[in-house]
Amino acid sequence: MKNGQMQLRLTGSGGQGVILASVILAEAAVMADKYTAQSQSYGPEARGGSCKAECIISDAPIAFTKVTVPTFLLALTQKALDTYAPGIPEGATVVIDESLSAPECLKNARVLALPILRTAKEKTGKAFTANIVAVGAINRLLKIVSAEAIEKAVLMHVPAGSESINMAALRAGEELVS
Repeated sequence: MKNGQMQLRLTGSGGQGVILASVILAEAAVMADKYTAQSQSYGPEARGGSCKAECIISDAPIAFTKVTVPTFLLALTQKALDTYAPGIPEGATVVIDESLSAPECLKNARVLALPILRTAKEKTGKAFTANIVAVGAINRLLKIVSAEAIEKAVLMHVPAGSESINMAALRAGEELVS
């Protein structure tokens, strides 16, 4: 964590679960005794509209609870990437789905194109697990919390009866990052 703080912005379209992904990351950080602030916003359409969730994770108290300079960006749709990529600072880490094209404004960021959506479909047979695939990849990449803590946070927030499929998605996401 740079200066003991990470500012994460997760984006996609409504229904992709980016808000839940942000909540899970924040919950895991709280369980690991880190300071955390989480927020979300989405367009007027509940599903299919643009969606953004943010999370600040820090080793010290958080003075301002809004993400101002993202150190990390996740984009699951091209529209979200095009909307939120401008202003991403030099050196930030950006994870995009492999199906997206990184805009020129990200030339000084660390961009990783990962098969998040494809992995969800291939490894679990369910596209709706893409958010948990992303959680696994993000946690492994940024080393936010232990594998045990992220697993516990996922299990706290997924519907009963979906635990095994979500654990498979989490592991698949972790495997995307070596």
